[in-house]
Amino acid sequence: MQSMSARDAKNSFGKLIDTARAEPVAIEKHGRTVAVVLSIESYEQLRHGRSAKLRTVAGKRRSGPRTGRRPASNTSKQVKES
Repeated sequence: MQSMSARDAKNSFGKLIDTARAEPVAIEKHGRTVAVVLSIESYEQLRHGRSAKLRTVAGKRRSGPRTGRRPASNTSKQVKES
């Protein structure tokens, strides 16, 4: 997967689209991946669960600070205990 800064993506949008048609492109801002641009075909495969490769790539690119939210199952447990 290629990566591109948000500024480069903005200034070279045509190049971003052309590249994304061939492979997913990670968009980075301040050194952190904030988005991924991919072809409609790749999106449809991912959406329908037919692309193990895309799911693997997406899982590896997730980074950054956690939101601090707890999973819903933990939250509902705490509510029941109160």
